[in-house]
Amino acid sequence: MRYYMFGESTLVIESRPPVSLAVQQRIWGLAQQLVHEPGVAEVIPGMNNLTIRLQAIPPSQQDAVSQLKAWWQAAESFIPASRNIDIPVIYGKAAGPDLSSLAETVGLTPKQVVEAHSAERYTVFFIGFQPGFPYFSGLSPRLACPRHKTPRLSVPAGSVGIAGSQTGIYPLTSPGGWQIIGQTSSLLFDETREAPFLLRPGDTVRFIPHKDGLC
Repeated sequence: MRYYMFGESTLVIESRPPVSLAVQQRIWGLAQQLVHEPGVAEVIPGMNNLTIRLQAIPPSQQDAVSQLKAWWQAAESFIPASRNIDIPVIYGKAAGPDLSSLAETVGLTPKQVVEAHSAERYTVFFIGFQPGFPYFSGLSPRLACPRHKTPRLSVPAGSVGIAGSQTGIYPLTSPGGWQIIGQTSSLLFDETREAPFLLRPGDTVRFIPHKDGLC
């Protein structure tokens, strides 16, 4: 684990790659604990990392980092209630404009990319970037592919993409550089619902290829 200051009043703890569900569960546990810690203003879990914003600049950065390390060593894992959720995806064609080029990059056929992407069961590690945007673990290493060098100005809501070793879904239309391989009709964010986010950390997800796409 790495422990360091980010600015004058923010602490960060992070694990080196690859990502680990066991580490993430411990981060969830520590986050729940630190929410009630005196002097802590905000706790932000990420993917195998945790950012802690303090209410004031600590007198000693060295002591603050030592405290962070002690918190981590005493942290207990938290395993949230998990739901199994199926998300339908139209792969390829107009819904997945990058499927063919991604397949060529990773040395597979488009159909093999769809099969590999939909074969896994993914775990939601955290929600970030946009309201409801899920960051998953579990992508097959065979599908890892860099982001676009020049991001698109507009990626439609519901777009399913790959960036590096991760896959995710855009809840809202926005600029973005992920490789878009499909589209889902599932609403990941709806402010009119009692629970606006479709997914939450700890959920497991399967992508189900839709007959209208490249199956």
